[in-house]
Amino acid sequence: MRRSLLLISACILALVSCGCDKDIKNAEGLARRIMGERAAAIVFEKIDSEEDVYELESVKGKVYIRANNANSMAVGLNRYLQQWCLANVSWYDYNPVELPETLPMVEDKIRVKATVDTRFFLNYCTYGYTMPWWKWEQWERFIDWMALNGVNMPLAITGQEAVWQKVWERYGLSDEQIRSFFTGPAHLPWQRMCNLDYWEGPLPQEWIDGQAELQKKILKREREFNMTPVLPAFAGHVPAELAEVVSEKLDTFRVSYWGGFADKYRCTFLSPMDKHFADIQRIFLEEQTKLYGTDHIYGIDPFNEVDAPFWDPNTLAEISRGIYDSLTAVDPDAIWLQMGWLFYADPTHWTDENIKAYLTAVPKGRMMLLDYYCDYTQIWKRTESFYGQDFIWCYLGNFGGMTGIEGDFHQNDEWIQETMENAGQGFRGLGCTLEGFGVNEPVYEAVLARAWDTGRTLDEYIDNIADRHLGRVDEKYRSFWHIIADKISVSHPVTGSASVVNAHPNLEGNWHWTTVIARGYDEEDLENAWELLSEVDGSSSYLAYDKANVHRQVLCNRTAAYRDRFTAAYKKGDRNGMLAAKKAFLELCDEITAVLSTRKEFSLEDWISDARSWGDTPEQKAYYEKNARTLISVWGDSFHLWDYANRDWDGLVDTYYKVRWERFFDAVIAAFDAGESFVNAKSTGYVGSTASGSSADVNGRALQYDEQIWKFACEWAHIEE
Repeated sequence: MRRSLLLISACILALVSCGCDKDIKNAEGLARRIMGERAAAIVFEKIDSEEDVYELESVKGKVYIRANNANSMAVGLNRYLQQWCLANVSWYDYNPVELPETLPMVEDKIRVKATVDTRFFLNYCTYGYTMPWWKWEQWERFIDWMALNGVNMPLAITGQEAVWQKVWERYGLSDEQIRSFFTGPAHLPWQRMCNLDYWEGPLPQEWIDGQAELQKKILKREREFNMTPVLPAFAGHVPAELAEVVSEKLDTFRVSYWGGFADKYRCTFLSPMDKHFADIQRIFLEEQTKLYGTDHIYGIDPFNEVDAPFWDPNTLAEISRGIYDSLTAVDPDAIWLQMGWLFYADPTHWTDENIKAYLTAVPKGRMMLLDYYCDYTQIWKRTESFYGQDFIWCYLGNFGGMTGIEGDFHQNDEWIQETMENAGQGFRGLGCTLEGFGVNEPVYEAVLARAWDTGRTLDEYIDNIADRHLGRVDEKYRSFWHIIADKISVSHPVTGSASVVNAHPNLEGNWHWTTVIARGYDEEDLENAWELLSEVDGSSSYLAYDKANVHRQVLCNRTAAYRDRFTAAYKKGDRNGMLAAKKAFLELCDEITAVLSTRKEFSLEDWISDARSWGDTPEQKAYYEKNARTLISVWGDSFHLWDYANRDWDGLVDTYYKVRWERFFDAVIAAFDAGESFVNAKSTGYVGSTASGSSADVNGRALQYDEQIWKFACEWAHIEE
C-alpha cells in the first residue's frame, strides 16, 4: 500500500514537472507567444504558497521560473525579460519583443513576494477611447501584457449588450427598441454608466454578436492567468420604453443632463426599491452567467456624473442596500465593486455624511471601492479608509486617450508607500484606471511594479526603462529617462490636457475646458531631453518610439508661441507679421504630421480601418467609421465635449486640426482687412444653447467662424446636422 502511494505521488510530481499542470501550461503558452522558439530555455515550476510569489534561478543553461500560479509565473517571466534580457513587452500587439542573441543566465537565485493581493486594471472609458474596435489579436497581446505586469482583477465589460438584449426581450421590448436604446460602439461606455442613451443607435446585431464571442475568448484567457474578471451587474439603468410593456407604474426618474446632450438622449433610472429591480437583476445575472460564467465580483456604478433622485443619507443608504440585496439574492457570494470617481466628481452632493451612509449600508467586506484618481486626490484619506470597506489605490493618468507626456513617477511612488503604511486593513491593492492608453505606458508599469517587493529603488527602475527600451545600457539614454521622470512627468494629468494645435482656435488662452493649454513642467527641460535623446543610437523599436513621442511633444509645445506671434501681430496691426506667423504655424503642423507618420501609435488610419473592419457591407463600414470619427472630434451633439478626446495623430492633425487653424487665421485676417474687430472669447461652457458654443459677445466674422468650423467638424465626422 505504501509503495503504491509513493508511486502515485511520484506520478503526480512527474505530471507537474512535465508541464501538465494547467498553470504551467498557460505560462508556457505565454512564453511562446512572447519569445517564440526562444521560450524553450524557460522552465516553469509550481511552488506551494498562499501568497503570490515567484523565484528566478538558472540551472544548467536553463532559466527556472517557480511561482504559486500562472499569474505570478508571468510576472517572474517579465522580470527576467526586463532586467536580464533588457527586453520590453508593449501592450500593443504590433510592437516587437526584441531579445538578445544569447539569453542571459540569472546569476543568483531571487525570490519576490507580492506586497498586495489585488492588482486592478482598466476603466469603463478605456473601452471607448482605446479599445472599441479591437479584435482578438489585440486583446491577446494586451491580456499577456496584463499578466506580465501582475494584473489579476481586470474590468471585463465587453459583450454585455448581448446579455441586456436577452433581458429586455424577456420583458417584451422589440428588437428595434432594444438596439436603439444602445448607443454606437465607441459611446457604449457612457451608455453602460447611465450617462447617455440612443446616440448613434441602433447598435448593429453583428456588433452585439461579435462582441459576445470576443468576450468569451477574453474571459477564458484572463481566467487562465488567475485573473478575477469584473463583470457588470444591474445598477438601475433601464430603457424608457420599459414603462410601455410593464403594467404597473414603475418607480423611475430621468437622470440629470450629461455632457450637454439633448433631452432625448437622457437616461432613465429604476429605483432599487421598486419590485422590478430585483427581478431585472436576477434575469441579467442568470443570462450573463449562462454566457460568460461568473467570478462573483460585479461592477455596479449608479450615479456616475449624474444626480441621485434624492441627496439625503437615508435615501442613499436605501438605494445602496437595495442594490446589494438584489445582487446577493442571486449570488450569495457576490462582491460589489464601485468606482470612487463619483465622490471626486461631485463633492457638493457627495458629502462625507452621504458617502458614509451609502457605503456602510452594505456589509463590510462585501463592497470594494476603487479610489479612482489618487494621482490627484486620495478619497481614502477623507473617508477613514472608506468607512471600513475594502479599497484599491488607483492611478488614473489619462483622460480621453490624449497624447501629452504626463504622469508623476515620484509622487505615485511616495503616495503608494504612504498608503501601504497608513491606510489600514481595508487597503487591498493597486490599480490603474486610465481613460485611454495615451503615450505613457511606463508610468502604469511602474505603478503595477510597486505591487511586488523587488527591492529595487525608483531610480533603478527608471534606469531599467532605458535599458529595456534600447536593449543595452546607455548612460545618455538613462539620463534622458531621468529627465523625464524627474522634470517632465512630475504632475498629475488633468481633463482637457492638450496642445494649442489640437484646440478650438482662438487668439488667446484656451477656448473651452476640453482643451487646457498648460504644462506641469518647464518646456525647456523637454527641449534639453530631446537634444540628449537625439544623440542615442540604436535600432530598437522602443527607442524609435521614444524619439517620435518626445519630438512630437516638443513640436506641439512650440505651437503656443507660434499662435501668440500671430495674436501679437494682429494687435499691432501688422498684417505681414500675421501672414508670417500663419505660415510658420501651418508649416509646424506639417512637421508634426511628418513625425507622427513614423509610428502606428499615432495613426488615424488604423483607428478608422479597425472600426470599418467590424462591418461587412459598405453601409455597415460607413456606420462604424462615423462613430469612430465622432468620438475623437465633436464627441456628441453639441460643443460641450468637443475635442475632449483630442490626440496627436497622423491624419487628424493634417485633415482636421490644421484645417481649423488655417480657416481661423484667414477669418482674422479678413476681419482685419475689413476694419472689423475679431472677438474670439471663450465658449459658453455648459450654458450656451447653440451647437457651436459661441459666447454672447461673439459676433461678425468670429461668430461666422465658430459656426463654420462646427459645420466642418460635423462633416469631418460624417455627421448630418
